[in-house]
Amino acid sequence: MAGTEIPVQVRGACPHNCPDRCAWLVTVKDGVATELRGDPDHPFTRGGLCAKVDHYLERVYDPNRLLYPLKRTGPKGSGSFERVSWDEALDGIASRLAEIIDEHGGEAVLPCFFSGTLGLLQNESMSERFFARIGSTKLERTLCGTTSWWGVEATQGSALGVRPEDMALDDFIVLWGSNAIVTNLHQWPFIREARSRGATIVVVDPLKTRTAQAADEHIQPFPGTDTALALGMMNVILAEGLQDEDYISRHTLGFERLEERVREYPLPRVSSITGLDQEKIEWFARSYATRKPSCIQLGIGMEKHSHGAMTYRTVSCLPALTGAWRDRGGGLFHLTFDYFDDAVAYRALARPDLRPNGVREVNIVRVGKALTDPALDPPIRSLIVYNCNPATILPNQGLVLEGLTREDLFTVVHEQFMTDTALYADYVLPATTEVEHLDLLTAYGHTYLTLNLPAIPPVGEAVANTEFFRRLAARMGLDDPCLSDTDEDLVRQALESNHPYLDGITLERLEEEGWAPLSLPEDWRPFAEGGFHTPSGKAEFFAQRLADEGLDPLPQYQPAPESPQGDAGLADRFPLIVITAKSALHFLNSSYSGMPRHLKAEKEPLLEIHPHDAEARGLSDGDMARAFNDRGEVLIRIRVSDRVRPGVVSMPFGWWASKSPGGTAANALTPDGTSDRGGGPVFYDTLVEVAATGG
Repeated sequence: MAGTEIPVQVRGACPHNCPDRCAWLVTVKDGVATELRGDPDHPFTRGGLCAKVDHYLERVYDPNRLLYPLKRTGPKGSGSFERVSWDEALDGIASRLAEIIDEHGGEAVLPCFFSGTLGLLQNESMSERFFARIGSTKLERTLCGTTSWWGVEATQGSALGVRPEDMALDDFIVLWGSNAIVTNLHQWPFIREARSRGATIVVVDPLKTRTAQAADEHIQPFPGTDTALALGMMNVILAEGLQDEDYISRHTLGFERLEERVREYPLPRVSSITGLDQEKIEWFARSYATRKPSCIQLGIGMEKHSHGAMTYRTVSCLPALTGAWRDRGGGLFHLTFDYFDDAVAYRALARPDLRPNGVREVNIVRVGKALTDPALDPPIRSLIVYNCNPATILPNQGLVLEGLTREDLFTVVHEQFMTDTALYADYVLPATTEVEHLDLLTAYGHTYLTLNLPAIPPVGEAVANTEFFRRLAARMGLDDPCLSDTDEDLVRQALESNHPYLDGITLERLEEEGWAPLSLPEDWRPFAEGGFHTPSGKAEFFAQRLADEGLDPLPQYQPAPESPQGDAGLADRFPLIVITAKSALHFLNSSYSGMPRHLKAEKEPLLEIHPHDAEARGLSDGDMARAFNDRGEVLIRIRVSDRVRPGVVSMPFGWWASKSPGGTAANALTPDGTSDRGGGPVFYDTLVEVAATGG
């Protein structure tokens, strides 16, 4: 028909908090996105999309999507709103923020954002400039990955490690706390490739995950005891002389002190702590030390303990002890963020120089406490939320909701859907999806930089995060030139670092090709000849920096304060360890948890409990039960399963409370404590009891 456009394909990438950062192609006809599929030419993601993103266009055109600004008309949490214009919303927001800042100062404003859209532009560019400029309280974004990074950093000075594709070359692969089939889907083909050549795949995880079921061996320690397991492995390695003496002497620091510490972890003690057979620990240690190349892939889940950083610090000693770093593909693979942190001009994007000196910080883990603490001076009087659903994802959910209910808390939420958090907002503003805005995306599971081009105009009156904060800055009379930079300006600024990893990568190249690999040597062995990023330049078995922080400078196991070993009295009342895992195939954190297709696929949240524990409580498969502790309770259906061991239960993370049977979800149970290093959350240090609903 005359006037009908020829379909075009637009390059982009998934914006979600996932290591894979899948490249995609969007087909557009007559201004409508008609198809979205993975880019088959991308060397890492190879055209695949997960069950969540495969139907992304349903998210874009969902009839429940927020398309216009809304102003609250009823009590907080009631969902009563009226449509207003952008001008009315901006006037109301700017006026109220100005009043708050005049009365209490900029620190009375708290941004709350994390990883709903994880691109550099939409996550941490214009918004960071705005909050720095008004002198708001700074948010410590420690919710995921920070603790593990600080743990690995304690041993090797950074999280640089194996290039993920090179794991295909390995003979022994350890997936330690990594459920790759669910959370790192595109890494699994490289692991399978290694297996096809004879490699052994071992999963270390307290849960029998999909990945554990697919592996050759599953090591299933009690939650929070991985440090003891790693020390037990070192005991075996040293007792049998399997360490690499040459690598140790030239490229490590503190071996003699480590040797003394390891003697404190004989196999009977380690077996008692971890619940593992001594023979299995021996086999694991011996196989790891003798099969080359060997690689440990560290997931993020096991950081969520009080001593999470120490766990990563301890496990990261193993490749240096055995000299695994010598081989291509050998060593440790954790996060690839460090490549991009080195390469991209983050400071040019965020402009921290705009922020006044001495501004206070609030840890995102403690937002509930910050919102309800009467002693906080100045008090938090405004909360501005974007890329985040704190009512669902933050620990101590009851305290977070108590804060959101405050009538004197001026809350603005920039969102795509009416989340549980948005229900408490004074203004809800419509946000674009990834097919509607420009973004530059790094990855933490591979080394490709990706440009996301807008495929369609914004639906309704939705605007990108960058545009919202440009508009708000202008309405508040903030005239700093950097607050009006365009999105294209921001991309160019991010790429102007002159770092060798970005050699040949320009905006024009990315517009043409969509993605580009960082410029790394083909034979990438970052620490084959030492050169660690520690003060000594060596892998530090003994780290004076930790001693200076008041921490143990050597690897050391300690039980969590809230655990059967840490607080016997509490464990008498709440004897089960609950793991709130990212086990849902169709949710990603709390994204998609409110969408009909994804809810239908997940059906309902289930609590997995071992047959022994179920029988002791008179529970049968399919029963409704209460999981509870002093912080709250969750009504949830029981699945009797041997995927968990006795004394451990598991429930899914990410369900919205409003979509859950009892109106509460997993984080009603979790504490808001922080880890030993990095300030991360301690979700998995949670004790509960489970009882029939009438009990």
